[in-house]
Amino acid sequence: MPTETRPTISRRKLGIFGVLAVVGALTLVVTGIRAREDSSVKLKEWTDDQAIPAVAVIYADAGALTATIDLPGRLEAYYRAPIFARVNGYVKSWSADIGARVKAGDVIAEIDAPDLDQQLLQARADLTNQQASAKLSEVTLARRKTLIASNFVSMQEIDERTADLANKNAAVNSSQANVERLEALAGYKKITAPFDGIVTARNTDVGALINAGGTNSAPMFIVSDIKKLRVYVNVPQTYVPSVKIGAKATISVPEYPTRTFEATVEASAQSVDVTSGTTQMQLGLDNSVGELMPGGFANVRLVLQRESVPLHIPSSALIFDQAGLRVATVTADSKILFKPVTIARDLGRDIELAGGISQDDRVISTPPDGIVDGDPVRVVSTKGRPATATAKPGGKG
Repeated sequence: MPTETRPTISRRKLGIFGVLAVVGALTLVVTGIRAREDSSVKLKEWTDDQAIPAVAVIYADAGALTATIDLPGRLEAYYRAPIFARVNGYVKSWSADIGARVKAGDVIAEIDAPDLDQQLLQARADLTNQQASAKLSEVTLARRKTLIASNFVSMQEIDERTADLANKNAAVNSSQANVERLEALAGYKKITAPFDGIVTARNTDVGALINAGGTNSAPMFIVSDIKKLRVYVNVPQTYVPSVKIGAKATISVPEYPTRTFEATVEASAQSVDVTSGTTQMQLGLDNSVGELMPGGFANVRLVLQRESVPLHIPSSALIFDQAGLRVATVTADSKILFKPVTIARDLGRDIELAGGISQDDRVISTPPDGIVDGDPVRVVSTKGRPATATAKPGGKG
C-alpha cells in the first residue's frame, strides 16, 4: 500500500513546484518590464528637465547705490578783472607783480601819454579863448542895451547880439566838456586795482606800447579776489533735477590728495548746452585761507536728491537686441517674460533703472542665449527677496 502512493505524491509536488516556477518567472518578467518602463520614464523626465534652461534670478534692489555723482569742475576767482588801458602811450612804471596783494585804489602802473597831455593843453587853451569871446559878447550886449532909449541901436541889432552871446556861451560849455573829458582820460594814466585781491597776471613792462582798449591783446594785469571761489561744473541733463540749489558738494583737488573742501550749489544756467547735453552749475567755495588756486581742476562730488527711490540690477541682466533694451523676468508659472527698461545711470557692474520693472519682478541675472517669451525655465537660485512695501515717494537717493 505505501509503495503505491509515493509516485502520486511526487507528481503532485512536481506540479506545485512547476506552477511556482512559472509564477516566479512571470513575476520576474513583469518586474523587469516595469523597472525598465520606470527607468525610461525617469530618463525622459531627466532629459526633459535638462532641456529646460536653469537660471538664477534676483530681485531688483530698491535704493541708490550711491547718493552722489562725481564730475570734473573748474575753479575760478569769485571776482576777476582783466585790466586794459584807457589811454594810448607807453608804460612809465609798474609796482605790482604776479602774486602781489593789492587794495582797492592802489596804483599798480603808470602810463606816459604825451599826446593826451598836449590835447589837454590845447583844450584848456580853447576853453580860455571861448570864455574870453563869450565875455566880450556879453559886455557888448550890455552896452547896446543902454542905447536903446536914445534910438541909437535898433532892436534887430540887440537880437543879433543876444544870439551871438548864446552861441559863445554854448561854445564855452562845449570846450569845458572837452577839457573835463580829457582830464578824466588823463586820470587813467594811473592804473589802479578795482578791488582787494591778488595780481594773477602781468602782461606788460616798462616802455611797452599801450593801445587804448586793447581788446585784441592780452590785458595789462588781471586782479582776482580769491577769498571765495566759484566752481563751475557741467551736469548731465539726466541729473539736473536731482541737483538742488543749496545742495552740498565735496571738492577734491590734485594738490591736496588727502583733503576735501565743502562747497554749496549757488546757481544753475537753467538751460542745456546742445553740444554737450549738460547744464552749467555754479558752486561757491570758501577760500579765505588762500589754499586753492583759481583756474585749477577739481573733482566735484554732488549730492543727488531724488523724488523716488531708484531700482538697480547687475549689468549682466541687460539684453540689447533688435527689440531694444530689455531684461528677462520669470513669471509665477516659471515662464520667460521680457520687459523693456530705461537706464538712469550706468555704474559699471550695476545699473540704476529709471523704469520698466518693479521690486516684485524676478529678474534673470545672466539670461541664456536663445530664450524667447513663454519659454519654461528652472530657477536654481534666488538672490534677495521681494520688498514687503514699496518705497514712499519723496525719498532721497
